[in-house]
Amino acid sequence: MKAVALLSSGIDSPVAIYLMLRKGFEVTPVHFRQSGKKESKVLELCEILSKYGKLNGPVIVDAYEEQASVFSRLVEIGKAKWTCLFCKWTMLRKACRVGHEIGAKAIVTGDSLGQVASQTLDNLLIISTASDLPVLRPLIGMDKEEIVRIAREIGTFEISVEPEEPCPFVPKHPVIRGSLGEFRRIRERLEAEGVL
Repeated sequence: MKAVALLSSGIDSPVAIYLMLRKGFEVTPVHFRQSGKKESKVLELCEILSKYGKLNGPVIVDAYEEQASVFSRLVEIGKAKWTCLFCKWTMLRKACRVGHEIGAKAIVTGDSLGQVASQTLDNLLIISTASDLPVLRPLIGMDKEEIVRIAREIGTFEISVEPEEPCPFVPKHPVIRGSLGEFRRIRERLEAEGVL
């Protein structure tokens, strides 16, 4: 069974991919490149993960090309605090498109409930609206210590914690518990303007 997985250069998503590989999934990672350093870490992570099962790719997407105009427009209309939600939503939408192209049956993410602003239950609901494929979150009930333990065991931890540039798009005060209705209104506006 095929799945597409969002893969960052951090700790969580490689562990999520490992768990799905272990379940027998054929996984194609999708990485949103923000820098050469993050991309090189992802390539190293893929090399390690390929030891655990059938891993294709990764598919590399230019984050600036795919997302920067959305984030700029959010700032212009006074909705910058929604940036993280639109970031994850556009990532999931792209992963879903890749999934349909390759015949994948699911999308895999490294979400763990409540670890960051985009991973509250309210925000996960909003982000999930980007995909018409099931979104699998194998880490959802794990705490950070459990995820780190697995990362160490499979050999991805040391790569994931190498220093890298912070995300250049994170707003000062991201939305923690977004309203689906407000998100839809903003999304519809951006779609009408041709930004999304």
